[in-house]
Amino acid sequence: MATTTWFDGGSVRSVVGERARAAVQAFGQGLVMTAAAAAGPAMPFMAALFAGLVVFRLFDGGPLAPFVAVPCVGVAGATALYWIVRHGAGWARQRVERASGEPWRVVYSTREALEQDARGFWWTGVSYHRKQEVARLVQFVQWAVRDRQVQREGLWLLVNPAGVVALLGVPMVLVWGGLVFILTVQVDRRQFFGIYNHPTNVLISLFLGGVAVAVGMLAMPWAVRTHNELACRVLGGAPKPSRAQLTERVAQLTETRADAVDAQAAELRRIERDLHDGAQARLVAIGLTLGTIEHLMTSDQTAARELLAEARESSAKALQELRDLVRGIHPPVLAERGLPDAVRELALTAVVPTEVTVSLSGRPEASLETAVYFSVSELLANAAKHARAWQVWVDVLHRAGRLRVVVTDDGHGGARMETGGGLRGIEKRLGTFDGVISLDSPVGGPTTITMELPCALSSPRISTSFAKA
Repeated sequence: MATTTWFDGGSVRSVVGERARAAVQAFGQGLVMTAAAAAGPAMPFMAALFAGLVVFRLFDGGPLAPFVAVPCVGVAGATALYWIVRHGAGWARQRVERASGEPWRVVYSTREALEQDARGFWWTGVSYHRKQEVARLVQFVQWAVRDRQVQREGLWLLVNPAGVVALLGVPMVLVWGGLVFILTVQVDRRQFFGIYNHPTNVLISLFLGGVAVAVGMLAMPWAVRTHNELACRVLGGAPKPSRAQLTERVAQLTETRADAVDAQAAELRRIERDLHDGAQARLVAIGLTLGTIEHLMTSDQTAARELLAEARESSAKALQELRDLVRGIHPPVLAERGLPDAVRELALTAVVPTEVTVSLSGRPEASLETAVYFSVSELLANAAKHARAWQVWVDVLHRAGRLRVVVTDDGHGGARMETGGGLRGIEKRLGTFDGVISLDSPVGGPTTITMELPCALSSPRISTSFAKA
């Protein structure tokens, strides 16, 4: 049985028209993208050059011109670089938003408000400064350098030109080359396949040029879409998470879960060992002593009284060991009074004189408090044992939904994040809560260790104070 298929000419023309419009639109986007990619790296150099020329012109090339031009060139170049980094990434996001029809939510880390301590210094989150303007500038530079989203935008400034060349280069060359090939057909004596007939060669030139233009135009939408996907991968936080981002997050969660399970198993083994070697052994000894006392009560009461005194002393030691074991699992002061007082207790019992500054408007969750407490305890022990410090400063504050703990000592420095070391253990402990640890320890000191964890506070209680030990 024969089947007859009818082709609707209007539908075919509609499909062809849509593809043609998409190709023309993509070609226009490609031109804009090419111009933006070329202007991005060039703009900071142009701004710096223009500033230098203006300064030399104002000072008429005098002896002071170089001394004024150098800072002006640096400021102009840095300002233009920051502007083009932020706006270049913004233009790329807008293009992806128009293509996907979905908003692209961008999250920058919050810059904390400057705080002035009791000594009159302004705290930037990392360092203290006497003048507020200097502290604000230092804080802005630190934020721009450390913010993950700004880092991605700076990387995009370098990747964008390479992506344009690799993805849009071939379609652009085909389109422009085909157009030039067509437009120069009358001024260039071309011969194809040994044919010396000029009209025939003109038709062949028009055909080859038209094919090149058509292929370039048809490939342009694919190139633009691929470039948009590249922007999503580099800038991050795209309208929809990419498979690579989801895979990375799953791998991170798997690793932190494995670390948490290993840490829990190690803690259980430690508790079992301490109970077996300590309180359990003493309780068994007390039981044997009480049995001996029972036999001596009728025959030798003096020896029985001596054994009772020994049993009483052993029971007191067993109780103290149980208390120490409980303190090692979850300190009572941490459970009863929270992280601020628990850290102050660590400072009071530390070998090295320690100054504690706490600024919390509530209490973190109990498990996070425990992780931070034992991390600070280990860092204070390291400052006394390895750094040989004379003074330690502990700053605990909560800003923008993150708990930040900064431990600084004036020791000899040179600390490293070594595999199997204590700092790696702290990193794994904080990783369970999506926390991070950063180390700044030049040789000669000082050593600054910063721990940051996403944290939501509970009770509305203000605790801001200075404590020295």
